[in-house]
Amino acid sequence: MASIVIRRLDDQVKLKLRIRAAEHGRSMEEEAREILSNAIVHETPYVRLSVAESIRKDLADAGLKGFDLPLYRRNGKK
Repeated sequence: MASIVIRRLDDQVKLKLRIRAAEHGRSMEEEAREILSNAIVHETPYVRLSVAESIRKDLADAGLKGFDLPLYRRNGKK
């Protein structure tokens, strides 16, 4: 098994971790391991979108639906 060291952890985060660990009857290390494991297991997989898909998603998230653009021939006329 691998080990990690977390430096510069905010004091409030450490305090809340200690309280949460005590509530669950675990050590801080066990609690941190459980939190990390659950975060990774329940993580939504990263899906790379094309530029068009990304724009479409951003517009949908903003509540905008699709729209039609007029089609033009190469000479600039409809």
